[in-house]
Amino acid sequence: MNPGYGLFLRVTLPLAALNFLNQASRTVMAIIGPVLAVEFALSASQLGLLSACMFAAYAAAQLPVGMALDMLGTRRIQAALSLVAAVGFAVFALADGLAGFSVARVILGVGISAGLMAILKANTQWFAPAQVAGMTGLAMAVATLGSVLTTAPVEAVLPMLGWRGVFWLLAGLSVVVALWIYASVRDKPRPAVRRGLQAELAVMGQILGSRMFWRFAPAVAMLSILNFTYLGLWAGPWLRDVAGYDGPTRAHTLLLYTLAMTAGTLLSGQASSRAQARGRSGLLVPGICFAGLLAAQVGLILQPSSPTAVTVLWVLFAFFGAGGPTGYIAVGQMFPAEQMGRVSTAINTLTLLGAFLLQAAIGWILDLWPRAAAGGWDARGYSAALLLSVVAQLLVVAQLASWTTLRRR
Repeated sequence: MNPGYGLFLRVTLPLAALNFLNQASRTVMAIIGPVLAVEFALSASQLGLLSACMFAAYAAAQLPVGMALDMLGTRRIQAALSLVAAVGFAVFALADGLAGFSVARVILGVGISAGLMAILKANTQWFAPAQVAGMTGLAMAVATLGSVLTTAPVEAVLPMLGWRGVFWLLAGLSVVVALWIYASVRDKPRPAVRRGLQAELAVMGQILGSRMFWRFAPAVAMLSILNFTYLGLWAGPWLRDVAGYDGPTRAHTLLLYTLAMTAGTLLSGQASSRAQARGRSGLLVPGICFAGLLAAQVGLILQPSSPTAVTVLWVLFAFFGAGGPTGYIAVGQMFPAEQMGRVSTAINTLTLLGAFLLQAAIGWILDLWPRAAAGGWDARGYSAALLLSVVAQLLVVAQLASWTTLRRR
């Protein structure tokens, strides 16, 4: 066996398993969210806020988690956080209203807060720089299977398990993953001389004060913001209210979405590694994905009526939106390797705050139109929401261009 893949199996794969649960925790709301909206009479803004609660907690945990990964290593941090995720899933399964669901999503947000960043940290420690994107893409392809299994498969087992049973199953898997990480993952020994907490905080301050970080991080974050926002909640209601799909058809389309995301994650990682090996910029592949995602959104704003067009546009959305991790790596490699945990969590803080704001904003936009008799929302609201996300992308491009112009001057 290739030594690199042996390392992947021992170190990266168990961490990818926790990110599997990370992906599942977001995607499951696209299927279960409409069920909860009917069962508990939740409005669009309440549903958006419920989904966004997890992102708010996820974002709040990022900077402390980034420091913990760099100072304590991925093994102990991820094993502990996997147990926290198990508690979040269990509390959701026991909850009986919006308040309980919100508390559960906050706990869950903390539990999954280091998913991608732990993988980046471990891969940066154990693999050569040109291999990091490829191995991370492979790990993220495994992780996105969590999104795959929480689409059509969850829709299929809902009549048997109910939505509470689905969350109990996820809680059990989280405990298993915690044990796997603790038993298998190893961290490279840190230097004998360790800096104190104040010095570590100063490093984080330097990262957040870096012009290089603010030049590239918002554009990189935007890819994942849009993917989190729509796959995490609003793609499912869009398919119901704009495309007119029933539950099974909607679930199968979301399954294709997640399969496209898996392919996009794997291929973008491999493409980025090959580009870097040939001396190209690590930002080349994320830039291509950014343009493709923008084009897919413009197509969705037009509300295509053909099932083929609907499927193709959402598949393209998923494929290009999966390029976010390659951007995290490209920006992280602009800083010293030992700072990868903090750089990636700083980017993820932007991502999660953006996802929180955009998910909630979409719910508020949809509530501007009268609710349909069947319980859905007006199709015009979805186009307005997509237009908002397109404008956000264009603003990020303008910000990047302004930084580039300033640097040239």
